[in-house]
Amino acid sequence: MPRIPLVPAARADRLTRWVYRVCARKYGAVLEPLAVLAHHRKLMLASGVAELAVEKAATVLPAAVRELAVYRVATALGCSWCVDFGTMLQRNEGLDLDRLAEIDDYRNSAAFSELDRLVIEYADAMTALPMRVTDEQVAELERRLGRAGAVELTHLIALENQRTRFNHALGITAQGFTSGEACRAPMP
Repeated sequence: MPRIPLVPAARADRLTRWVYRVCARKYGAVLEPLAVLAHHRKLMLASGVAELAVEKAATVLPAAVRELAVYRVATALGCSWCVDFGTMLQRNEGLDLDRLAEIDDYRNSAAFSELDRLVIEYADAMTALPMRVTDEQVAELERRLGRAGAVELTHLIALENQRTRFNHALGITAQGFTSGEACRAPMP
């Protein structure tokens, strides 16, 4: 149970109820971080607009690279909500979910390519406190992904650090997206 209660639809204003309906249509359930953010309407709207903009703009990298980096941050920081939601997103993208079980052994696992390993190491370096990003890492990512790809990857990892830390701090845990208990989002 979150440390700050969810705003139920019955107590939400008209705009928030509309946002809840749109979210439920897209994901099969109202996202709990959204229902906590609803306590601060302006931040809820700002966050929603930003998330939609990033979703539309982050198209340089292949989905497998984007989602792997985001998933790694979620597992590294221990956000069960982000792991749950991220797994559902990867399932809906048709990505290989079996390899996620091996992410902690990515250096030795045949499930990960050289690029995957580079992306995971970069996500780890950005997520560590203090950060351990090196000039060599960024140069290699730029060489492999292009400048726009390296910028997109960095932005997505930073954004997932924000999401994960928000959810973890407020006690928002797995919502059941991968078990089917909460989410009825159809496979595309």
